[in-house]
Amino acid sequence: MQFVYHPDAGVQTLHVDTREYEHIFKVRRISTSDVLLWRNLEDAYIYEYKIVQIGKKEAELELISQKEFSLLPSKVFHVGWSVIDPKIIEKTLPMLNELGVSKISFVYADFSQKNHKLDMERIKRILINSSQQCGRSFLMQIEVLLSVKSYIEAYPKSFVLDFADVKLDMSEEITSLLIGPEGGFSQKERTLLQNQPIVGLTCNTILRSETAVVATASKILA
Repeated sequence: MQFVYHPDAGVQTLHVDTREYEHIFKVRRISTSDVLLWRNLEDAYIYEYKIVQIGKKEAELELISQKEFSLLPSKVFHVGWSVIDPKIIEKTLPMLNELGVSKISFVYADFSQKNHKLDMERIKRILINSSQQCGRSFLMQIEVLLSVKSYIEAYPKSFVLDFADVKLDMSEEITSLLIGPEGGFSQKERTLLQNQPIVGLTCNTILRSETAVVATASKILA
């Protein structure tokens, strides 16, 4: 773990629920006078706190130093990801977070199952846990859009990943890319996307949605 997350990290006196941070105070046997690094994932600072007191329900920490230290990817990359099974999305998110994807727009495409509902609080917890492990200093942005049309209206210059003669090239400046659901885009959506720049991957096999999004992010960011 590179740091510990708390939304109030940065205040002089930090009060934390020991039950919420059970791994730190009970499993790792952290004691008073020990020093921990904390982030709030909203600014570029990493905060050093000394543990002053550990109670049954709450621990008190005092800020002893702060240092500006950003850990950011070299490129900004936004993914439009058509909604698939939330369980698969949740398993894939840590990889995208570690790679440095800046933002994900979850899009309900025509072939997305509309009964798939995303638990945004759970997604945030997954991203926080991933960031604590990989050291990422800012939380990935997440939004939900109700259709491919809404996505294109919001991101008119976005590329689209599909079968195409033009292959994804790392040298090309692609900052936003839309990936379809399992089953691909509907004919109505393909008509809507006909004026968007379309790129493909070099492999000729049909990829699952989660494989495509990780492969794309890896090629652009890694």
